[in-house]
Amino acid sequence: MATMHNITASSRKDEGKGASRRLRRSGHAPAIVYGAGHPPQSVQFEHNALWVATQNEWFYSSILHLTIDGNVTKVLLRDMQRHPFKQQIMHLDFQRIDENAAIRFNVPLHFLNQEKSPAGKTAGVIVTHELNEIEVSCLPRDLPEFIEIDLSTLDIGDIIHMSDLKLPEGVTLPELKLGKEHDLAVVIAKHAKEEVEEAAEAAVVAEVPSTKAAKAAAAPAAAPAKPEKKK
Repeated sequence: MATMHNITASSRKDEGKGASRRLRRSGHAPAIVYGAGHPPQSVQFEHNALWVATQNEWFYSSILHLTIDGNVTKVLLRDMQRHPFKQQIMHLDFQRIDENAAIRFNVPLHFLNQEKSPAGKTAGVIVTHELNEIEVSCLPRDLPEFIEIDLSTLDIGDIIHMSDLKLPEGVTLPELKLGKEHDLAVVIAKHAKEEVEEAAEAAVVAEVPSTKAAKAAAAPAAAPAKPEKKK
């Protein structure tokens, strides 16, 4: 059973940039809640409590139980704007959940037992995590907080693709429905030497066009044609 994550807000009537600035100065963060066939609702959070909640992975990957003036609404975080350099949340967007409608949402990947695997125990082997989160589709009640990937048997040369992941019941990956070319690698284990060689090859490929362009730029311009003398 998924853990219930609670956050609390209060409704607000003042809207607009000026009202939002006043909210921030008073130690609050403005937000909007929309979806599920109901009108958008403007709300505000106590900033410090909200900031603490945002330090947890579940804030971004779970269904949140949002209490507004005593009433609980299930929502997903859809957008969050932060200040460019201050530890300040500028604005948030939350989407209400329809329990009977499938949702698409990004959930984090948790990699287990990498250090116990043959690849993890072998010197000179690099294990790369090509993806750290993945988009899933499911009913809200089936949404996982994360997906675990057991790497205990990962060996040198192994590649774990999206289609290899063990998904909870009722959960699918929309990307796989688009064709085999969308079955992306999630984990790759290879010798560090291969990594260096691939990087060198990529650098050479990138350098060839730029070298040609440089030579073309350095070449002297063709002399203008001399006009023919009249006889």
